[in-house]
Amino acid sequence: MGKGVWVYAEYKNGDMRHVTYEGLGAARKIADEFGEELAAVIIGKNVEALGATLGQYGADKVFVIENDLLEHYTPEGYSKVFADLIKEKEPNIIIFGATAQGKDLSAKVAAKIDAGLATDCTELKIEDGKFVVRRPMYAGKVYADVGFDDDAIKMASIRPNVMQAAEKDESKQAEIEKIAANINEEDIKAKFKEFVEVGGGKIDLTEALIIVSGGRGMKNAENFAILEELADVIGGVVGASRAAVDAGWRPQSDQVGQSGKVVTPNLYIACGISGAIQHLAGMGTSKVIVAINKDPDAPIFNKADYGVVADLFKVVPALTKEFKKILSK
Repeated sequence: MGKGVWVYAEYKNGDMRHVTYEGLGAARKIADEFGEELAAVIIGKNVEALGATLGQYGADKVFVIENDLLEHYTPEGYSKVFADLIKEKEPNIIIFGATAQGKDLSAKVAAKIDAGLATDCTELKIEDGKFVVRRPMYAGKVYADVGFDDDAIKMASIRPNVMQAAEKDESKQAEIEKIAANINEEDIKAKFKEFVEVGGGKIDLTEALIIVSGGRGMKNAENFAILEELADVIGGVVGASRAAVDAGWRPQSDQVGQSGKVVTPNLYIACGISGAIQHLAGMGTSKVIVAINKDPDAPIFNKADYGVVADLFKVVPALTKEFKKILSK
């Protein structure tokens, strides 16, 4: 069995993704129970200064892998240098965020080092001296506790917004270890061309704390304006069901569900969404679910903490009006 608990430090536009802090918070507890070092791994170009801040969030050490060829994320480039580092240092546990990048990278790294990988985990724990993770299965119908071979490198990705993020302590700092990247242009088969921002630069659904989603009951694309207004007032973002996306009312990047994005906000407001199992699989772990639907038999009400059986075109504007009053005080 290797030594050390690692967290992949994912960032975007020069800012650390919140799921990185959640990973450090969960991994700190695991590392302390095992009596091992907690390290973060950051990959990119000119990222040492950003990586150095991770000591304030609990990392004992930060491995910094920098190279001009790593300026932009590519699965071949990042997985090669990460796998090389793992083979050299042989850690015990590696944690990723279950983001688009984290899922992509963790799977490729696991294949390169022949390690077990548990994805989209909602809990990390120690049972009888062994590392165990909990993850949903069968579209969230059941949860499974998954273990690993004792002598194997153990890898897991965690669902964003589920675990407690590490608290910042500016008095702490981590040891920085620079790692030479053994990589050349031939190693990277997918070439980065450009990054196209969708959604006007709004918060990614997977990291949003409040989501207002619309479904088939919205009737057309123009009616999503009332959801946009409510989301703006309460500091949230707008999501959509697959039916709304398939109808062309919202972009695919807004889709919540088994074939879209899995989200775990503090508050999820479902407007005109019936609650098909594919949609519930994507938002069923939200902390508070509010459903607004004029069909009293809609399946969404079985999952909702609060349900409003009424016309959403009357309820949503009324909610927006009341929130404006409350939040202006």
